[in-house]
Amino acid sequence: MSFCLASDLFPPEILLMKTHARVFVLGFPIMLLGLLFSLLAHADEEEPESPWSGSARFGYLATSGNTNTDSINGRLSVKYQPGSWKYHAFAGGLGAREDGRTTAEAYDAGGGATYDFNQFDYAFGRVNWRRDRFAGFKQQISEAVGYGRRLVNLPRQHLNVEIGAGARQSRRRTDENLNEGILRLATDYEFRFNDVAAFNFDLAMESGSRNTFAEGVAAIKTKLLGALGMVASYKVRHNSNVPAGNARTDTFTAISLEYKF
Repeated sequence: MSFCLASDLFPPEILLMKTHARVFVLGFPIMLLGLLFSLLAHADEEEPESPWSGSARFGYLATSGNTNTDSINGRLSVKYQPGSWKYHAFAGGLGAREDGRTTAEAYDAGGGATYDFNQFDYAFGRVNWRRDRFAGFKQQISEAVGYGRRLVNLPRQHLNVEIGAGARQSRRRTDENLNEGILRLATDYEFRFNDVAAFNFDLAMESGSRNTFAEGVAAIKTKLLGALGMVASYKVRHNSNVPAGNARTDTFTAISLEYKF
């Protein structure tokens, strides 16, 4: 009995084609698996961080019985940070009633931009609008530009200070208009206890020749579920020169739900 080798039955070209086909058949599944793992790996990678961010806040409190009271507060803020330039805008309001009579009604809005020279130094410009139905000033609008410095810039806490100059247009409850130049001083502090809780304190002062306005806001924020959190805040506003019969200082306490986006 004699045996024949494959090389004796098929020409070399046919043997080469069969070898290539066998390699392709064995290698194709491996290529598919490699492509699949590559797609899964890219899917696990985090998407590029969007330059847009913001938050929406809403709170409501009501009591009934001997006294019927209810209060509401809300705030919307948006930030856009494409690079060295950073922009922000906000709007908020609050109101309260007791036995059907309005006892508090205030609104504020504003916006601005900053430009980072480096990790610590930046320039800023901002505009603020405030309106309070029961305060000594019906309305105040201020514009300021200046310099800011990040004194503390750590993963868990930061402290920024600002100094600038500008102008302010105010209307008293007596309908008297008050226009003056101002010196603006401000500080912004945040300390993160952990990944779910943080403390914030903002303080700003606008000093003019006829009135000095100051506002301080302390807040504790905590995450509840995903992007939903809770904020407890305490705000103090002070005007040094108000019409007779009006208090110089107003305080606002709020507990709100906050959604970040």
